[in-house]
Amino acid sequence: MCGIAGFIGFKDETLIKRFSKLLEHRGPDGEGYFIDNDVTLLSRRLSIIDVKGGGQPIYNEDRSMVIVYNGEIYNYQELRKELEIKGHVFKTVSDTEVILHGYEQWREACFDKLNGMFAIAIHDIKKKKTVLVRDHFGIKPLYFSLLGSTDSVTHVFPASARSALNTPNLRAVGIPNISATCRVVFTSEIKPLIYSGLIPVEPNDRIIYRYLKYRIHDDGRETFFKGIERLLPGEMMIIEKGQNSNLKSQIKKFTKLEEKLMNRAETQNGASLQKQQISQFKTLLIDSIKRRLVSEVPLGTCLSGGLDSSTVVSVVNKLLQEKVGETQSVGDIQKTFSAVFPRSSNDEERYIDELLETSKDIKDYKVYPKVDEFFKDLKDFVKTQEEPTISTGPYAQYKVMQEAHKHVTVVLDGQGADEMMAGYVPYYFVYLKQLWKARQYVTFIKEAYSSKDVILKLLFRSKSKEVRIKNVLNKGFAGTYKDEMFIIENNNIKKRLHEDIFKNSLQSLLRYEDKNAMWFSIEGRVPFLDFRLLEFLFTLPEDAIIKNGWNKYILRESTKDLLPELINKRRNKIGFTTPEYEWFKKESDTILEFFTGEQFEAKKYVNQVEIVMAFKDFVAGKTDDTMFFWRILNLELWMREFIVKKLNPKSEIPALQAGRLNSNQTSDSKQIKNEIIVEGKKYLRYPIRTEVFKKGDDVLRKITEEVNKFIQCHSELVSESNYRSRNKFGMTSKQIRHDTFANKKWFIVVSEKIVATAQGRAYFIWDIKPSLIATVLSKCVSRVPWGIGLGGPWTMQLAIQEVGLPRILFASIIGGIGKIIGKKGLFYQIAGRSAAGIDGPTEYSLYPANVSAKLLPKEPQRVCEQIDITIKNPKSEITNPKLQISNNYKVSNLPFEKPQGKQSPISNRSQYLGSAIIDANDIGRNVLGNTISLSNKLIEEIFKDNPMGQTNEQTPITIVIKL
Repeated sequence: MCGIAGFIGFKDETLIKRFSKLLEHRGPDGEGYFIDNDVTLLSRRLSIIDVKGGGQPIYNEDRSMVIVYNGEIYNYQELRKELEIKGHVFKTVSDTEVILHGYEQWREACFDKLNGMFAIAIHDIKKKKTVLVRDHFGIKPLYFSLLGSTDSVTHVFPASARSALNTPNLRAVGIPNISATCRVVFTSEIKPLIYSGLIPVEPNDRIIYRYLKYRIHDDGRETFFKGIERLLPGEMMIIEKGQNSNLKSQIKKFTKLEEKLMNRAETQNGASLQKQQISQFKTLLIDSIKRRLVSEVPLGTCLSGGLDSSTVVSVVNKLLQEKVGETQSVGDIQKTFSAVFPRSSNDEERYIDELLETSKDIKDYKVYPKVDEFFKDLKDFVKTQEEPTISTGPYAQYKVMQEAHKHVTVVLDGQGADEMMAGYVPYYFVYLKQLWKARQYVTFIKEAYSSKDVILKLLFRSKSKEVRIKNVLNKGFAGTYKDEMFIIENNNIKKRLHEDIFKNSLQSLLRYEDKNAMWFSIEGRVPFLDFRLLEFLFTLPEDAIIKNGWNKYILRESTKDLLPELINKRRNKIGFTTPEYEWFKKESDTILEFFTGEQFEAKKYVNQVEIVMAFKDFVAGKTDDTMFFWRILNLELWMREFIVKKLNPKSEIPALQAGRLNSNQTSDSKQIKNEIIVEGKKYLRYPIRTEVFKKGDDVLRKITEEVNKFIQCHSELVSESNYRSRNKFGMTSKQIRHDTFANKKWFIVVSEKIVATAQGRAYFIWDIKPSLIATVLSKCVSRVPWGIGLGGPWTMQLAIQEVGLPRILFASIIGGIGKIIGKKGLFYQIAGRSAAGIDGPTEYSLYPANVSAKLLPKEPQRVCEQIDITIKNPKSEITNPKLQISNNYKVSNLPFEKPQGKQSPISNRSQYLGSAIIDANDIGRNVLGNTISLSNKLIEEIFKDNPMGQTNEQTPITIVIKL
């Protein structure tokens, strides 16, 4: 077991050593390299077999081939004997060397002979050909990126798949036999690719959509990162030099296992399960477990208390009692590792204890994960998994592996049995539909009656307690991927099992297992995933899977003499899970902090307000959809760990960096010019970027400080002595045009939002408690793209509080009549300006505006008068020569030319005309307060293109110079 990585098509010794460091946890026992001009291979080794002599890379006899490999081959001893007969000479006793000689002998056919888990890289030095391979089930991961080609795999595969199928995109899959010209980077984990600097680190929005909407991931080639792909189970990638020495890559299957199983699934077996077949299955299962005990380092087992893990533990115990040679790695006493949650609804300790009491020579190590531990470990857990998970369940396994690391190097567990033998409740419905479709009505009635307890439990589970995903996803994001589909097999039990093994649930579980185990330098083995076992199972009739209401029927029959009846007859499936509901209830405040915080990175994908309100419903007991809330929380933490951290979240918003854009380009690609002509006169407008205003801020002081900063900044810019240093403001000499407007009249315009916020008239949505009447009335108001107005229960509640319920009710009646007779605007005329000015949250706004509802500022005219006093008062000037203006201070694109003097055009405060407070967006403007000798209408015209913006511009103050 180890971590592997490599480059094909280029050489970078420094980078491969960085990869080695990032993969050290996968192979702490050593590292090895193969490096030439075109191919670099890395191995980080966790010594399991041939501890002394199995170091990698390994070469063949004439050193014409080299291999690095991650995994274990359980039939390597038989293959070695076969190869020795054919004349191959071995220098080690490792399985790695067997693979290499097998490839030398059988070429690509070799990989289908390997019974085990593996990710392999073999380079044929003479032929300049490299082969990357992933095992039949996808137990071991292998990620890659194609470099230096416009045909990235991310683009080629899904598009080709859709073209070939001529159907909507059903899953994130690729198809084999597609080639592209490229350079290749591959690795056992994603982190080396992220931190390599070779590819841009971007989220894969399509995979995120499928994760949020359908609760799926790892169902195809694409990962959560754009440009980072995975080989699928049973695939190999062949990279070799083509014409003009260009590298060509091709992906194809090395096995027909999936095809063979599908053919058997389509041929339904009408016979009944025989005792001899049960015996054969048991023999294969025991042999599979026995083979996976071979190790030169200590080995233990994971024990959840369920049927699958208990079977593995019991078989190991049986072999230990029989003193089978392969149990040497187990020692005198088998060590088991369990996660338990006392007094929780999903605690399995009673089943674990039952097995321990009826077995001999077992030492169980139990971990007791706590919710405070969970939140403390979250960052590390997210980093470990590299991609989001469906639930918090994998955290229980994370804690088990953390404990196992203290005692053993290898663990076995029961992964895969559920997908092989219908371990989940929905499989019952698939089987019943199959029986009905096949007109096997007697069997249908018998199975339906026998399964009634589990079926009724699922049928009566309240769907009303689930969060409605479509209400939470951002509309634009959801609209982009509205054609995405996820269709599963529902009419054939074996086809469904096949689908879940190779594409759906098992793939994500194997990822969890590998990442959790390897993070703690543990090798995880899964004895149920032996292709001999699966092939045999698919030759059996369907009642080997479900019979008399019992799923995993053949496994239950095979283990009657090994397991206590309490476990053998268990019907409640739990597995490695956590008490997620109880944890989320207990730590609801902690979770709410993530959802309500300013740094809510997931807002690109979900509506922050809707998330908060849905979680408030969870706290109130109106929903229990913790898996949904976990997906949002996990996505948020993943964005922070891998996306935002890489993109440097403290970097400035490009649209606000003076002199670095040719025009004042806002985040929504709207082009704004500083100069505007209104009624035949020119005005120059300079939006000033500020810090975010908060409740309680001294708005007069902050506005004055920003104006004074602007004055000093501009004075420095036009000073000859500072002419050569003005680049710190992002300007060049061509942008200075001072003489055009020296000593011109000027005024300032302030957004009403910052005044209302500072006055405490902005409220977080979750702090407003809408009444029933507010909720009902808000449904009668149409929402518009630029704001919800009173179309939300929160803003309607504020309106009721501001002007009174009678006035709002009367306005609603008159407004309704007005709609009937075709006269609009009557509601707001009666409700009044205070109600009309109430604004709700909008997705495009900066925090906290995107999660707040706002009243109009109090006494805006008086605020303007106070602003004028502070601006005109000389004492308010910042004259301290040591004043430091941050390099982050930017004024949007001052269109000046070369200065002709040293005086700032607005340094003469006698030319100051006054101030205005305006409510403006891209649709309309409304001046609320005005001390300028210009009409409200004129000011509204000057701001008709909304130069202050309404998304991420963060420029709520504008200085206007009248030319």
